[in-house]
Amino acid sequence: MWKVLGFIQKNLVWSVPVFMIAGLIFGAVANPTPLTALIIPLTFLMVYPMMINLQIQKVLSGGDYKVQLLTQLINFAVIPFFAFGMGRLFFADQPLVALGLLLASLLPTSGMTISWTGFAKGNISAAIKMTVIGLILGSIATPFYAKWLMGAVVEIPLASIFKQIIIIVFLPMVLGFVTRITLIQIVGADKYQKNLKQKFPAFSTLGVLGIVFVAMALKAKDIIANPLVLLSFLIPLAILYVGNFLFSTLIGKFFFKRGDAIALVYGTVMRNLSIALAIAMTAFGKEQGSEIALIIAMAYIIQVQAAAWYVRFSDRIFGPVPDSQSTMQQSA
Repeated sequence: MWKVLGFIQKNLVWSVPVFMIAGLIFGAVANPTPLTALIIPLTFLMVYPMMINLQIQKVLSGGDYKVQLLTQLINFAVIPFFAFGMGRLFFADQPLVALGLLLASLLPTSGMTISWTGFAKGNISAAIKMTVIGLILGSIATPFYAKWLMGAVVEIPLASIFKQIIIIVFLPMVLGFVTRITLIQIVGADKYQKNLKQKFPAFSTLGVLGIVFVAMALKAKDIIANPLVLLSFLIPLAILYVGNFLFSTLIGKFFFKRGDAIALVYGTVMRNLSIALAIAMTAFGKEQGSEIALIIAMAYIIQVQAAAWYVRFSDRIFGPVPDSQSTMQQSA
């Protein structure tokens, strides 16, 4: 089972389209309405496991204030407005799709921020702090940004969004922290790090794919009536990610050394698409939520592929890993 889950997790760029197609087929041949009962359980499966490995206490360690501050300035003063502009340009007559693009941009960093930073031999400690800070700030800011930027064309259920954020972000965050501490006390830190830590993200992946399946099934008839609608999402998403990578790379090269620069790139480009999906599917109702979720699901394809390619070019962009940093990475 773990081999299958690991394979699915490592191949999200293919797993997501497969589940999208499966949901499309299911929604075309069967009544997808009963699937709405799975949204809350799948959301919990998607979010809770990723919170278990979230090292909240790392935020209290200092020493990299400049990169942390600049990362969050990019995340909340640049990227959301870039995404909003892309939504206005490409989806002027599809406000719910534009809102989906905005939601994805408002929730920076995920567990993959840490993973990809590690793959590229960046500053993992800085990436962990970016992940925690970005998740907390994004969760608080998202309802206000959505209301401010999209409230004129889409009814934004502010109270419902806040309620769902408490349920799908902060409650799992507390439960995840308690779970991690409890597991470490029971099995020990070494066994947790070697045997258990790597297993939780696989369960989150199952939740992601389940939500993608449900969203596609609920919108299947509309998509079949206009099959090019999904392909139309790829161009603005590609522009958003390419622009984000270019901007963050330039900032990283200009202001920081290699390790911090790579952490900044992945801390600003990687979006917490799982949380964005969860908010879309729980706070906006079945019809609106599934439409908002479609572009977020498509973003997985772009994000995973782009992150993997960036690792390959990180040495060319920022230079090889210094010996001192390589030693620190191995000890970490």
